[in-house]
Order: sequence, then C-alpha cells, then structure tokens
Amino acid sequence: MNAIAAPGPAVRSAAAERLAGLATPAGALGRLGELGVWVAAAQGQCPPAPLDNVRLVIFAGDHGVAQHGVSAYPPAITPAMVRTFVLGKAGVSALAAAHGVHVRVLDIGVDDDLEGVPDDVRSHKVRRGSGALHVEDALSAEETTSALEAGRAVAREEIAAGAQLLLSGDMGIGNTTPASAMVAAALGLPAAEVTGRGTGVDDASLLHKQDVVQQALDRAGDRLADPVQTLQAVGSADLAATVGYLLEAAESGVPVLLDGLMSVACALTAERIAPGAAAWFAAGHRSTEPAQSLALEKLGLEPVLDLGLRLGEGSGAVAAVPVLRSAVALLRDVALLADLMPPA
Repeated sequence: MNAIAAPGPAVRSAAAERLAGLATPAGALGRLGELGVWVAAAQGQCPPAPLDNVRLVIFAGDHGVAQHGVSAYPPAITPAMVRTFVLGKAGVSALAAAHGVHVRVLDIGVDDDLEGVPDDVRSHKVRRGSGALHVEDALSAEETTSALEAGRAVAREEIAAGAQLLLSGDMGIGNTTPASAMVAAALGLPAAEVTGRGTGVDDASLLHKQDVVQQALDRAGDRLADPVQTLQAVGSADLAATVGYLLEAAESGVPVLLDGLMSVACALTAERIAPGAAAWFAAGHRSTEPAQSLALEKLGLEPVLDLGLRLGEGSGAVAAVPVLRSAVALLRDVALLADLMPPA
C-alpha cells in the first residue's frame, strides 16, 4: 500500500504561528498547544473547528486463546458486555454521555449469536470467535480480508455521518493476548517484554500468558514480517477490523484518538501497512500494559492522559476528548497579542 501523506504542513505552520502569537506566555499552553496545532493540521484549517461530532466504534470479538488460561474472566463476558453497550450502561457509555461522544458497538467476532441485539450491531460479523493463536491461525486469509474491509466500511459510514474525530474501542475477553503478539511481531521483541496482566491475572498466569504469546510468535515465524500475515496468524477478527478502520480514517484525512493496548497495537499495524498513517493518530491515554507503551514509543506518540486505566472499551480515548476540545478552544478563541498591543 502507498504511504499516507501527513496532515497539511502549510496549515500546521499557520497553526504553530498562531499559537506563538496568542496572548499567553511562550510555551505556556504546553501539550494543549501541540494538540491544538495537530487538530488544526488534521482538519486542514486554522483556527480549527470545534470538535462537535466525535464518534467511537467499539469492535467486539472473542478469542480462542481465552479458553487457555490467559484471562481473569470467562469468555461469556464478551456477549454480555455487547448487550451492555447496546443498553448504554457500560463504563464507556457513562463517559461518552458526559462528553457528547457518539458510541457504536459492532460484533465482528463474538462467539455468540447475540439474539435480540439490533441487526446493525451484527451487520459486519466475520466469524464466531477467532482461532487460538498459539496452536492455529487466528483467521483464514479470506476472513482477514473481510475483517479489514469491515473496518474500512465502518469508518466510511462514521465519516459520512460527519465525524470530525474518530475513536476506536475494543471488547473481547483475552484480547490483550493477540494485541501483545501483534506488538511483539512489529517490534521484533520476545513475548516476555511485551505481555502484561490484561484483566489482572496473577503471577503464575502472567508467566503462562507470556509462554502462550511466545508459542504464537514461534508458530508464525517468518510470516510476522508481513503485517497482514501477522493479523491472520496471531491477530483476530476484531483487531483486523480495527486496523481497517484506522487505515480508512488516515487515508480519508480524519484524525483518530487512540485508546489502550488493542487500539495502539492496531495503529502500529496500520503504520506497518501504510507508512505515514500514524501522523493522523493521537494517543488518548497510557494503559498499564507494557506493549502499549512500547508501541506508542515506536509510533512517536505521547499519551494525553495517564490515569492507570485498563478498562478498554475506548474509555481512555473518550476521557481525553475534553482535553482535545480544550486545545481547540484555546487556539480558536484566545486573543492574539498583536491585536492587544498594536505597534506604536
């Protein structure tokens, strides 16, 4: 795939110049100033428009590896949480309601028929559960392609609905295991350096989880040099869909605020597929997973928040939305020093 052009350099320069000219001490706005410039560049206009239409998509899927002792919770939680999102009663639902963020949940690979759940939630389903990545490929080649395209289609739908900023969220018991494997594959690191506790496993379970991830990496071997083969071998349907969503957003020139490990692992994979994609991404928060910090460093992204969150769902990204809105407001609405003190 061709490289993706960065947000407009001319607008970035104009936004940086405007920031420098605000009636504030030089550098006083810190990261808020930097974020305001990034949003302006991504929008292609200075000053930037208020972020009134912010949209989160939660990609849900189950993982065969969750049956192998890598999570503190049973796989039955995944469909239960999808129903909770539909009802608007999950953790991220409360945050999204507080901050005016539109939430959409999609069943990409949940191991359940989700009877009674609205049809549009299931409209992009690829399969029921992904393969146990340490003993078999997570997906077939056809399923990988289908999942990538599902994510792209969803991004197009959200952009058509007027999204100025897209967020990606996740739901799937066991999903930190394939996400850790994806980061290890991208960075050429052993499992022990990237694999964390996920939902909070104990020490013995952590060692087992690291062993499972290493088995997956060893099984995939040289295929990990190819990012799409990585998704097929050690990823999952929901994560492949997230990669497609991020690629479509970057290619379409719509900025994305990333969430935790799953979101960032997919962003790293998107950057492998289409170099330059990362310039369209900002990191909402730092999760407690080591793989997320390693991937953020590789992407050159500094998280907006660091609250010790490990909820997933897109919650960290949603919590960071008010910070981005604050950055935009400052760059838009603070007076210019030249207007206050015209030359004598």
